[in-house]
Amino acid sequence: MVVKRGTNDGQIVPMARYFRDHFDGQVMLRFIEYMDVGATNGWRMDEVLPSSEVIERLNAHFPLEPLEAAAPGETAERWRYRDGAGEIGVISSVTRAFCRDCNRARLSTEGKLFLCLFACHGHDLRALLRGKGACTDDQIRSAIGAIWQDRGDRYSELRGAMAAEPGSGSRRVEMHYIGG
Repeated sequence: MVVKRGTNDGQIVPMARYFRDHFDGQVMLRFIEYMDVGATNGWRMDEVLPSSEVIERLNAHFPLEPLEAAAPGETAERWRYRDGAGEIGVISSVTRAFCRDCNRARLSTEGKLFLCLFACHGHDLRALLRGKGACTDDQIRSAIGAIWQDRGDRYSELRGAMAAEPGSGSRRVEMHYIGG
């Protein structure tokens, strides 16, 4: 559930209750802070409900306790219902950036590799696969490794500084183009 202050934040507890009651702890509901992905969603910081407030609201109805990450680079902070009715996750990419631990990449339908949801450009892999003298699997693996090692995407960490400098950011890719 993408949570947007003033739009659907009143549905946090009902949504959690629904998942607790209907899925017997088998489905983990994730609450995602409303993000400024792309440039067309009209994002405003005052519409972001921090994940910490989501946890406070839920904890008031269903006592929670934090869980350790299940895997390195996990984007969701996991919380368990103390009564054993399952768990929820919160993704705090706006208020608590996790760029340094991110291990995600996305591939567009046009063969561009994006290293960040907030990326302004992708890396063309299609040319490696279909260009003249297409690369071997090892060459492709090496090229992707080099792209990953050279990554510098830290938009979520730099968001405030970028907003303070008008015109400092390029147009970011839209989420529907690279998936979420």
